[in-house]
Amino acid sequence: MLQEIDFSNKKRVVIKIGSNSLLHEDTQKIDYLKIEKLIREIVDLRNRGIDVCLVSSGAIAVGRNSAFYNDDVSTNAKMQALASIGQARLVSIYQNIFREYNQEAGQVLMTKNTITNNVSRKNAQNTFEALFEMGVVPIVNENDTVSTFEIQFGDNDTLSALVAYLIKADLLILLTDIDGLYTANPRSHEDAEFVPYIDNIDEVMDMGSESTGSDVGTGGMATKLIAGKIATLSGADMVIANSDDLSIIHKIIEGDFKGSVFRSNFDEYFDVLGYIEDNYNY
Repeated sequence: MLQEIDFSNKKRVVIKIGSNSLLHEDTQKIDYLKIEKLIREIVDLRNRGIDVCLVSSGAIAVGRNSAFYNDDVSTNAKMQALASIGQARLVSIYQNIFREYNQEAGQVLMTKNTITNNVSRKNAQNTFEALFEMGVVPIVNENDTVSTFEIQFGDNDTLSALVAYLIKADLLILLTDIDGLYTANPRSHEDAEFVPYIDNIDEVMDMGSESTGSDVGTGGMATKLIAGKIATLSGADMVIANSDDLSIIHKIIEGDFKGSVFRSNFDEYFDVLGYIEDNYNY
């Protein structure tokens, strides 16, 4: 499906992948083939001359698998403990496979303070720019061991938009387990209609009131629309697309894919930090 925006000229892309997209559905074990396909797609974008930043959830789920921990994880302390195990494991998997394609990747862990503190934000921007200059792919996650931003904000959707804002990306791709935005949850509403193109994010914000997230991740459509508001008003186009076939990544760049496209509506007066502070307690 040819979209109304030409993505072939994008120079800096943030790709966010959720927990559910990294695991086998039946066993909840790591899907190595899918991770390798994701990395091949990212390396191909790098070979096209595009800066790519990967925002990856999954630390808690991977930690749970690595520690063979099947008990209750309803408390933040337990989730943070599992994240401390899983984050190291997940990044190790990413780096090992990236190196098979002669591509280096680096880890960037962020907290709320990274964004809201002027000094920390500038330091983070400098780090990202240095990584891009060195040809490295930053792999970003929230620092779950000391913060609960991801747990409260939903599977890194909002964090990925904040990263897009921070590094001045011109495209944010949210990979999830649904084709894009629907007028209602398609899993429970047979009459739900797919929305392929969104010119103004404010016109669809109420469509995220009913979650469409999986049991593995913590995000639903509401968090993706919040991400859309931050990204588009910060100057980036955004696409929500299905991660079942990760070739969707290069298809987006080539302009022939199924997904929901949110057009950039840059607003120089949009206060990203104020928007986060006013709407969320974390």
